[in-house]
Amino acid sequence: MTVQTDHRSEPRDVNDAEFFAIVEPFRREIQAHCYRMMGSFHDAEDLAQETFIRAWRGYARFDGRASMRTWLYKIATNTCLTALQSSQRRPLPSGLGGDAYDPTAPLLEDHEVPWLEPYAGGDEIAPADNADPATVVGSRESIRLAFIAALQHLPERQRAVLVLRDVLQWRAAEVADTLGLSVPTINSLLQRAREQLKRADVDQEAVVEPDEATQREMLQRYVNAFYEYDVDAIVSMFTDKAIWEMPPFTGWYQGPDSIGALIRGNCPAEKRGDQILLPTIANGQPAFGLYMIGADGVHRPFQLQVLDIDPASGKVRHVVAFFSENILDDFARFGLPPTPPPVE
Repeated sequence: MTVQTDHRSEPRDVNDAEFFAIVEPFRREIQAHCYRMMGSFHDAEDLAQETFIRAWRGYARFDGRASMRTWLYKIATNTCLTALQSSQRRPLPSGLGGDAYDPTAPLLEDHEVPWLEPYAGGDEIAPADNADPATVVGSRESIRLAFIAALQHLPERQRAVLVLRDVLQWRAAEVADTLGLSVPTINSLLQRAREQLKRADVDQEAVVEPDEATQREMLQRYVNAFYEYDVDAIVSMFTDKAIWEMPPFTGWYQGPDSIGALIRGNCPAEKRGDQILLPTIANGQPAFGLYMIGADGVHRPFQLQVLDIDPASGKVRHVVAFFSENILDDFARFGLPPTPPPVE
């Protein structure tokens, strides 16, 4: 096909393979942008693909006055806004509005709720051309589960404005041009979005992690405690106000005692070695694939745990344990094998 990359230059021939080679370096961050907007990894994959198809169709009109990255973000944002018109928000159980649950009550599942989904990786995403390190860190933090969950409470346009302004650091005029709105309207939407996030107690600043050695040691103790099925050791690693939730189960539980009672009353494990955890990264956070032993003695994927660690204490302050009907596919997406290697 013949495309024109700058209205001041001569048209040149770019075939499909060449075009997609040009945009491929942006695929991961465009997918992350769609995930921020949608709260669904699978929707983000589809909408990122739709973004590149729309870009291919419109490449002849790309005049080069904005960077390729900016142009793709504009297309992706409007593609997501269209999709959001016919979709529901994606909460976590703690975002449904109810109080913490009694850990001794029966577990209730709800497969009708379009739950928030975890994002594979997230620690390698760059937000902009020649971004300084602080901006890169801020963008990575904006993929964390707490931030994505808070975004789900914002109306579509507020969500888009907040991401474009506070994550990507776009000027108000750029956002106004992207969304077809006035600058005063953009500023108003941004103010309301920030107020909503403040009410949700979400800090948009870069999260300070425990030092690497401290975190590595704590995570190894966490793995060992699950392998030993030592519930007391597990709950000793939680902060006083720690939260445990596990969509599609609707309950959420707060505090080490409640979390311990939940595990004792509902975990299929019975003894040492019934559970094996393998590490991965989800939403830029430490995560584990938990394998549960079956009646045949084989460990199989059971749940994906995403951890949020308190930097002050080095303890766990939030775990989202995701269950899935397509758990094998989900583990593969996170680089986890269908069965764990033998424990030495």
